[in-house]
Amino acid sequence: MAVEKAMDDQTGHAHPVPAALLEQLHWTGPGYQPVVDFGGWRTALMNFHPKYRPDALRIMEAHRDTDEVFVLLQGRCTLFFGEGDPANNNISRVYAADMRPGIVYNVRKGAFHTHALSEDAVVLVVENRDTGDHNTDFLPISGQGLQQLETLARRSWAWE
Repeated sequence: MAVEKAMDDQTGHAHPVPAALLEQLHWTGPGYQPVVDFGGWRTALMNFHPKYRPDALRIMEAHRDTDEVFVLLQGRCTLFFGEGDPANNNISRVYAADMRPGIVYNVRKGAFHTHALSEDAVVLVVENRDTGDHNTDFLPISGQGLQQLETLARRSWAWE
């Protein structure tokens, strides 16, 4: 990781930025990991994990209290959205958005979603700090919804 430096105007020498001014964090492990919680918000990094392969996706989630932001930093990621019927406990229609690096994708509050990542993917996630299972609804993807997801994943890009 690069160490940020500041120039001393009097001597012309570079000095490291004090830790009290700058914190540099990273996550290289698999899956989702919060890296900064501050006030009411959280920033996390999400890397590939086998549960993010299209053939492993079986549940979509919807956050009741907040939007959720995704930014693709590297690799490939497809966001999948589902129209569901909570009364029948399933996702009946699936949409896909192939993410592009550097674009901010704001998943709206209440939107059922999931994501598939390539093995080299890194995604920045920004959400409310208290987002969790207690304020998230889950619906299974099965039948027609699962067939749609698999078809969209194959059309989006070649999954290994």
